[in-house]
Amino acid sequence: MPEIISNTSCLIILDNIDRLDILQKLYQTIHLTEEVAQEFGKPLANWMMVDVVQDKNYLRILNASVDLGEASTIALAVQMPGDSVMILDDLKARKLAKQLDLKYTGLLGILLKAKQQKIIASVSDILAQFRQVNFRFSEKLETEVLRLAGEL
Repeated sequence: MPEIISNTSCLIILDNIDRLDILQKLYQTIHLTEEVAQEFGKPLANWMMVDVVQDKNYLRILNASVDLGEASTIALAVQMPGDSVMILDDLKARKLAKQLDLKYTGLLGILLKAKQQKIIASVSDILAQFRQVNFRFSEKLETEVLRLAGEL
């Protein structure tokens, strides 16, 4: 199983709806950078591992294109040996990850996987909660996710 590296937005949104448990049940352990842990700003669960980005110059270069949390997440993915998957929802960060040939998923992809593994019963219920905490996604994307989840 690949190492999972989370950016801040995923943590904040799931925490805002009291569903961080989805990440733990899906992945058992997730990796965060120091920068992401600081942006999150809350005590971390014991299944959240903080890793240090070693190449601070590379981090600065990435930070010129994307926010610090996303830059550190991408830098850690490059640094980690073996297979890793980042959780990224920011479009610029996803484009940069794709250019660097790095694997990523987003919060909606996590919901689909959680439903497949019967961790959640309904993607649409979670999407409604996401909207209440101002996580924005298009109607087209919502329709596609619900179709993939078998809820349309």
